[in-house]
Amino acid sequence: MSEILKLDWQKNPLLPVIVQDSGTSDVLMLAYMNEEAYSLTRSSGYAHYFSRSKQRIWKKGESSNHTQEIVDILLDCDSDTLLLKVKQNGVACHTGRRSCFFTSLKSERTVLDKEVDIEAIYGVVDALYHTILERKNSDDTKSWTKKILNDKELLKSKIIEEANELCDAIENESDENVIYEAADLLYHSLVGLASREISPDRVKQELGRRFGMSGIEEKNSRVK
Repeated sequence: MSEILKLDWQKNPLLPVIVQDSGTSDVLMLAYMNEEAYSLTRSSGYAHYFSRSKQRIWKKGESSNHTQEIVDILLDCDSDTLLLKVKQNGVACHTGRRSCFFTSLKSERTVLDKEVDIEAIYGVVDALYHTILERKNSDDTKSWTKKILNDKELLKSKIIEEANELCDAIENESDENVIYEAADLLYHSLVGLASREISPDRVKQELGRRFGMSGIEEKNSRVK
């Protein structure tokens, strides 16, 4: 029986996928595939996944060009987990590290250095969002990001405050101050997204959906 017949997509619409470097056997990352991502992976020869944060199919390396060329696909004994053996082009982790597994809980330290400049690859917004997620999971008591992530009322008040300051700047202040206040609002908005673990990619998808649509049409299209 072929492996495609063993994969019960109705029972398991998202299968966990362990990704391993075919040359070094290093474990690079854990991702998920639905049936479409699996089919794209098989047909293209490059890893495609379903992103739970972006809520869409994505080809590994679509932004960075750090693709994963498929060498082999293995199915576990319970037929509900995949192991990809890949040729990793560039790095696997969005932090710029070779592997996503770079924090030792035993020694409480980072064991892999960054190899690439993530801002140059992903852009400052996505890089900032992932930095915020790192702060969310850190123990840094001096981090402002960590502080407002742990205080929903403070986060809410800061977003409102920064929105008001941007409006005042647009009406009364210099271009430089408008840019400064817009950056403040964007940062705190990204913290809000991170608190819900909503990727900025989903905001980009929503903006893309609205292209060519009037404001009235857009409002009428919203789910009540």
